Amino acid sequence: MMNGHGKSDGPVVPAKPPNNGEGARHPDASRNPRPTPAEGAEGRGPAKGNPQEHNTLRAQDRTDVQQALARVRQAARKDKKLRFTTLMHHIYNPSTLREAYFGLNRDAAPGVDGQTWQQYGQALEANIRDLSARLKRGAYRARPARRAYIPKPDGRQRPLGVTTLEDKLVQRATTEVLNAIYETDFLGFSYGFRPGRSQHNALDALYAGLLTRKVNWVLDADIRGFFDAINRDWLMKFVEHRIADQRVGRLIRKWLNAGVLEDGVRTYSETGTVQGGSISPLLANIYLHYAFDLWVQWWRKTRATGDVIVVRYADDFIVGFQHQAEAERFMADLRLRFAKFGLELHPDKTRLIEFGRFAAENRRRRGQGKPETFDFLGFTHLCWTTRTNGRFTVLRQTMRKRLQAKLAEIKAGLKRRMHDPVPEVGKWLGMVVGGHSRYYGVPMNTPALGLFRHRVGWLWQRALSRRSQRGRFTWKRMTRLVARYLPRIRVYHPYPLQRLDVIT
Repeated sequence: MMNGHGKSDGPVVPAKPPNNGEGARHPDASRNPRPTPAEGAEGRGPAKGNPQEHNTLRAQDRTDVQQALARVRQAARKDKKLRFTTLMHHIYNPSTLREAYFGLNRDAAPGVDGQTWQQYGQALEANIRDLSARLKRGAYRARPARRAYIPKPDGRQRPLGVTTLEDKLVQRATTEVLNAIYETDFLGFSYGFRPGRSQHNALDALYAGLLTRKVNWVLDADIRGFFDAINRDWLMKFVEHRIADQRVGRLIRKWLNAGVLEDGVRTYSETGTVQGGSISPLLANIYLHYAFDLWVQWWRKTRATGDVIVVRYADDFIVGFQHQAEAERFMADLRLRFAKFGLELHPDKTRLIEFGRFAAENRRRRGQGKPETFDFLGFTHLCWTTRTNGRFTVLRQTMRKRLQAKLAEIKAGLKRRMHDPVPEVGKWLGMVVGGHSRYYGVPMNTPALGLFRHRVGWLWQRALSRRSQRGRFTWKRMTRLVARYLPRIRVYHPYPLQRLDVIT
C-alpha cells in the first residue's frame, strides 16, 4: 500500500509484545534494574472485518487501551520521580490509534492534504495498519499545519493551525497516553483542557475561594502570546522529567518543527506551539505546570502569611490574596519567574484590584466608588450583596464583549439564511440560544440571558422583514415564533457551593 508520502510500506508484521523486562524505570535504573508494572503487553491487533464491525472493534479497543493506560497511571501515581522508558508501543498500538480516530471531530476542517474524517475511514483498517507501521519504524512525518483565523471578542483575529487528519489522530493517541502520567502530576487548581474538568469547575472553584477564604485583592493575569512564546528547549526538558522514551520526544519535536502553511508559503518558528493541534493543550499544561503551578504552590507555602487562592484555566489565571503587600510582592516575583522561561505578563490585561467582602466599604470610605470588576472564562465578576440578608456574594454576568460578539455572529448567520424556511432557521436559532443558556445559565445571570434571547428575536424579526414583500414583520407574529422556537430562559447550574458540596 502507499503511504502519505508516495512510498510503499509493504506488508505490516504484527509487533511482538514487550517482554517483562521492558517498562518504566526509575532514573537510577542501573542500581535498581527491576521493572515496574507500568507497562504491559500490547493489546492484540484487531481482526479483519468490514465496516459493520467498527462498533465491536471500538468497544474492544476501548477496553484494551484503558487497561494498558491504567497500569501506566498506577505506576505514575506510585512514584512521582519515575521516568517512563517505553511508551511508544502504546501510541502505535492499532487499538490506540483506532480509538483516537473515533474520538476526532468528524466535521473538523481538513488540513493541507484535504483529507476528511469520512475519507480516511473508507479504508480505516488499512490506514491504521499503515500508520502503525510507520510510527513503529520511525517513518512517520508530520505535515505543516494550515493557517486559519477565527475572530476574537475584541475584533482581532486569533491564528490557528489546522493539522492533517493523520497528525490529529497520532496527536490524540499520544495525548491519551501522556495524560495517564501527567494527570497524576497536575495540581488541583489547574482546570484547562484536562479530562473530567471543565470551565464551570474552574468558575466554581473561584467562586468558592472568593466566598470562603479571606480574599481582599485579586490578580487578574494574562500571559502575552503564550502559545507563541513557549520556549521549546525548556518544554522538552520539562517533558523529559517524566518521559525518557526518546521516540516520544522525537515525535513531539516533529510536530513542533512542522511549520505552518499560509498562502502556499511554509514558515517555521523556533518558539511556541501551533494552536489547534490535539497535543498543544497538553504541552501548554506541562509547560505551565513546571513554570507556574509548582512555583506558585511553593510561594504560597513559604512566602505568604495570609490566605492565597489560585485558579488557572490554560494561560488565564486568577490569584486572590488576603494582604495587598503580598499581592504586590507576588507580582514582582512572578515577572522574574516568567522571564526565566520566556514568558511575560500582558501589561494591559494584567491588573491587581481590590475585591472581596470589604472592598465596597473600604473604597467608599476612601471616596473611590464601586469596586472594580474582572473577567474570567466569559463572565464578569462583581462584588455584590444578597437581597435577603445583605451578605457578600459574587455576581457573575455574561461579559458584554462576549454577548455582543455572539449577537454579531448570529446576525451574520441570519443574513446567510435569509431565504431559508422559517422552521429551519428557528431550529438553528433554538440550538444557538440553548447552547448559550447552558453555558451562561448560572444563578443571578437571568437578566443577561433574557436580554440575549430578546435580542436574538429582534435580529430574527429584522431578517424576516427584509425578505418580506409586504413590509415589516410585526412583533405580534414574531412573539409566536420566539415562543415556539427559542428555549425559555432557565438556570442550568446550581450555586457553586452546592455543587462542590455534592462533588466532595
